[in-house]
Amino acid sequence: MNRTSNPKPLKSSKPAAPTDGGVIYEETDQDDDEQAEVEAPLPADVANVAGMEWNESPGLAEGLKGAEVIQAFVKHLPNQPGVYRMMNEAGDVLYVGKARSLKKRVTNYAQGRGHSNRITRMIAQTTNMEFVTTRTETEALLLEANLIKRLKPRFNVLMRDDKSFPYILITGNHEAPAILKHRGARSRNGSYFGPFASAGAVGRTINALQRAFLLRTCTDSVYESRTRPCLLYQIKRCSGPCTGEISAEGYAELVGEAKAFLSGRSQAVKSQLSTAMQSASDDLDFERAAIYRDRLSALSHVQSHQGINPQTVEEADVFAIHHDAGMACIQVFFFRTGQNWGNRAYFPKADPSLAPGEILGAFIGQFYDDKPTPRMILISEDFEDRALLEEALSVRMERKTTITVPQRGEKRELVDQVLNNAREAHGRNLAETASQTRLLKGLAETFNLPHPPRRIEVYDNSHIMGTNAVGGMIVAGPEGFAKNQYRKFNIKSTDITPGDDFGMMREVMQRRFSRLIKEHGDAGPSQQDSADDPDAVPQTGMPAWPDLVLIDGGKGQMSAVRTILEELGIADKVTAIGVAKGMDREAGRERFFVQGKPDFTLPPRDPVLYFIQRLRDEAHRFAIGTHRAKRKKDMIANPLDEIAGIGPTRKRALLHHFGTAKAVSRAGIDDLVAVDGISRTVAELVYNHFHEENR
Repeated sequence: MNRTSNPKPLKSSKPAAPTDGGVIYEETDQDDDEQAEVEAPLPADVANVAGMEWNESPGLAEGLKGAEVIQAFVKHLPNQPGVYRMMNEAGDVLYVGKARSLKKRVTNYAQGRGHSNRITRMIAQTTNMEFVTTRTETEALLLEANLIKRLKPRFNVLMRDDKSFPYILITGNHEAPAILKHRGARSRNGSYFGPFASAGAVGRTINALQRAFLLRTCTDSVYESRTRPCLLYQIKRCSGPCTGEISAEGYAELVGEAKAFLSGRSQAVKSQLSTAMQSASDDLDFERAAIYRDRLSALSHVQSHQGINPQTVEEADVFAIHHDAGMACIQVFFFRTGQNWGNRAYFPKADPSLAPGEILGAFIGQFYDDKPTPRMILISEDFEDRALLEEALSVRMERKTTITVPQRGEKRELVDQVLNNAREAHGRNLAETASQTRLLKGLAETFNLPHPPRRIEVYDNSHIMGTNAVGGMIVAGPEGFAKNQYRKFNIKSTDITPGDDFGMMREVMQRRFSRLIKEHGDAGPSQQDSADDPDAVPQTGMPAWPDLVLIDGGKGQMSAVRTILEELGIADKVTAIGVAKGMDREAGRERFFVQGKPDFTLPPRDPVLYFIQRLRDEAHRFAIGTHRAKRKKDMIANPLDEIAGIGPTRKRALLHHFGTAKAVSRAGIDDLVAVDGISRTVAELVYNHFHEENR
């Protein structure tokens, strides 16, 4: 962009609304094998944000700063809605805001009086601004929320801890759709229902829905290889579509009932089942009536085992905020089909001077940036842009979404209950944060760090005799474990001897820090904010560079790590410490390896020792879990999947004829041709795949 060109206000693209009813259809994203979880793609209405042209400095004089530079922009701004960004000398975004009139809003900043200390500091650090115009203030609000989540400006209210929610997925493009738990990018074709607050809530709901609707939960490869019903069919948790125990039409009817129940028509589904049960009973078909009775019981189980059960709220999200001691806690409860689908507490970053309503309004805008909205949102505090946000969410969903502050009745009682949860979570977090701060301070004193670490990275490897080898990285900081920062590393090098832990650690370190340098430069970890600088603004979120790296291992692992750090030229910028298990691998006797010092131990009951053990055990848990998931995936893989030209139909025909993939591998070409649907060309393809190594 040309920073000396005159500003040309640009319009954002027209929003495209997502699907209605909490059901989201196919989207695409690309996986990164180093990410523990895949982030959801940007919503359609703001997916082009990164490519927007922001008009920049209109030929300003060098050295202008603060209100002067803002005043220079005012002359060139239109009286139109839009979004603006305020930046400092380093080009970092300080603040993102939206306005009904860009000219009037920026003029308010340029006046330089009547502002809070937070706004005054922000104006003083501003050296440049960028703008984009939109057709409506609603579009500006949606764009603002997306930019805040992506850029994380230090003066905005930041959502933080935006871990993806789990959903229930009923798969599509299959003759017998499965019901599964899903988290991450919604890239698979099918219908998604949620969000749920936790994976446990999804698991419990799916277990009950299996009994109610008898839908399969197996993978497609397992489904296609079945020759007789599995145990789930025997215990009446599946209708057995894999072996034709139920017709395709009958199974499709079950799928339709499950979708209707999850979409909010639970009472209608229960009424249909009740009618069918009574009809079967009247016909003296008591066995069929018992089946409907059991299904009704399972649906009642879904709706009864909840902490809070509203009678008049079918579909809603409930937000309540408790603000005290300079920290805010926002508690969110999810209600769908009259069921409580769980809750989650958030602790957004916000200036202590902001009112609870301001924090809540900014948080909700960011919260729904990439999530479907319910028909009703209940809140504990009103805020200025409530009507505008209500309109924006309605436009995105193409149906009415209401945001209300209930004053009486069951809805008010519901908000009060959520507020009590927010108050309790706030108190627990204050206690945990104080304890974590003491531990980080003790860690800095123990290892002579310049300041308490804000980002600790812990590494561990997992494999079985070198197979399915993975490396795991967990991250911790002042607020505990940052699970959205966890990463996995599939060991790719073919030069590493199976079981070579040192070689695996070298690869993990090489990939991690090479990427870190590429994305964030080689400046190393940032220093803490100066407490003596009155204009200093505390850094938010988790810094990119670690202040401390802990390696689960002794001298060998540390040697491998230091070699890589020296090759990358950052050995003096990253503090790496090895943590080796003591005699007989007994906890409490760990030895620590620090560059330039003899190895040492800590007193048995030292709180810092317990803290390091917790970090190491979490890294071990994560690495083991990742390894098991990879091993399980390899175990259920079918060799026939590797043959190009063999799709589900032919694979099913081969397995039904021969029984197992191993039997297929032993078959001759004439035997393969005898299978329905297998031509001689395909038979030769299959035969050559299994015998090419011996040719």
